Amino acid sequence: MPKVTKEDALLYHSRGRHGKVEVIPTKPYCTQFDLSLAYTPGVAYPCLEIEKSPDDVYNYTAKGNLVAVISNGTAVLGLGDIGAMAGKPVMEGKGLLFKVFADVDVFDIEVDEKDPDKLIEICARIAPTFGGINLEDIKAPECFEVETRLKNMLDIPVFHDDQHGTAIISGAGLLNALEITGRKIGDLKMVVCGAGAAAISCSRLYLKLGVRKENIVMVDSKGVLNRKRTDLNKYKQEFVTDREITTLAEAVKGADLFLGLSAANMMTMEMLASMADNPIVFAMANPNPEISYEDAMATRQDLIFATGRSDYPNQINNVLGFPFIFRGALDVRASTINEEMKLAAARALATLAKEPVPESVLKAYNLDALTFGKDYIIPKPLDPRLISCVASCVARAAMETGVARRPITDWDAYVKSLDKRLSVHIKKVGELSEF
Repeated sequence: MPKVTKEDALLYHSRGRHGKVEVIPTKPYCTQFDLSLAYTPGVAYPCLEIEKSPDDVYNYTAKGNLVAVISNGTAVLGLGDIGAMAGKPVMEGKGLLFKVFADVDVFDIEVDEKDPDKLIEICARIAPTFGGINLEDIKAPECFEVETRLKNMLDIPVFHDDQHGTAIISGAGLLNALEITGRKIGDLKMVVCGAGAAAISCSRLYLKLGVRKENIVMVDSKGVLNRKRTDLNKYKQEFVTDREITTLAEAVKGADLFLGLSAANMMTMEMLASMADNPIVFAMANPNPEISYEDAMATRQDLIFATGRSDYPNQINNVLGFPFIFRGALDVRASTINEEMKLAAARALATLAKEPVPESVLKAYNLDALTFGKDYIIPKPLDPRLISCVASCVARAAMETGVARRPITDWDAYVKSLDKRLSVHIKKVGELSEF
């Protein structure tokens, strides 16, 4: 892949129609009769039907396939608190990914509000427009409160992708890394470098997968979260260790898993060398990981290494999750995205990585072969099977846990409908690539 330059990125965003998304009509509009149906007087009829039966909003409007990507710009990618407006290119990008990977429509909404109470109120008041809300790039610890309270207030899925997307995708990679290294998840000794939204959510999901809490050591910018610390918020207090250690170097010694969700160059080659045999290293700081791929490979050859980058093996990429998780949730009209749905997505991804890789994926990544193993523990983002695999598992989990309001009865037909959605947008992507 060619190196991304500033000039290329700015040209990509500014040439032609500015930005990355647009709104297009889905109904005829070429005649006077069409316009009379689309607006006055015809539009009054669906309005009155919805007034009588609110669920009819899903029959007569786009609500059921429309997700709000909402951010206040306080934790944008690796850029930090750059403000709501400066974060808009990221939110538009999220909308593009939702559409091309899972045919989910998006309005990106940038809110100039840092007060969590006011942000929650704004989100709740606009929620009737949407079938789901994807919270994005809201800093910790406020992001936990915003998501939790909105989930309790609303009857549509609310999902903070910075937390749960990373947890689900890395959780899938962890399941496969454990299988490859012959470990039992209950025995795993784990070090988490970082204590923000993603780190805490990953750790919570890993507990659901079977990691034992006493085997987790979490480290923030001031050192290990231990009993001596008096500066920890309630979220960090969940992961205080009883071990008498204070530094990252002490924590990683003998550890099986290093989970990096912090900043570049936090892990030294000496630290990596001190880990257990066949270590698992997920160094996911962006754009530069906690230890570089080159340094890691130069230190030892027995490790499984993953990053958030596309130019190295085992990319832990949230696009493997959120489009398909929302697709499944929307299709059964789920009232929430619960833990069982997240676990179903993680397990679906882990299983898919063990299947033979289609020729189209090899061609997309210019590879001759790709098989399950140390350099392939997670599917590639351009794998066309993701939509049917992940969305269907999420939808089934929603039904099994009682949060689906429109159950699926014909699963074969549903899977075919998912594949059809993807094929339509693959064609559109091909047309845009000529632009």
